[in-house]
Amino acid sequence: MLLDYLIAGLLLTGGGFALIGSYGLARLSDFYKRLHGPTKATTLGVGCILIASSLLSLRGSALSLHELLITLFLLISAPVSAHLLVKAALHLDPRAKPPLPPEQ
Repeated sequence: MLLDYLIAGLLLTGGGFALIGSYGLARLSDFYKRLHGPTKATTLGVGCILIASSLLSLRGSALSLHELLITLFLLISAPVSAHLLVKAALHLDPRAKPPLPPEQ
């Protein structure tokens, strides 16, 4: 019974974060702001859903490693891909770089 509440809580939390990330992707103004939604909130949401799926497999015979491996790969690859997207965008539009701080 407690496991069911934990799984339901993780699913609701994951769905909420995925919704917030998707809303940010659709509503924020420029590319750099839009990148935060999918890379931060949606990754956390999908991670919660995958952990809930992994906990659901505990009801069966053993813990499923597929969901844990997908979660690990997602948590490693999302920041790297976001970094590469920003580097590519800055390479294509050098005017988007922030100004250097004044020298003292």
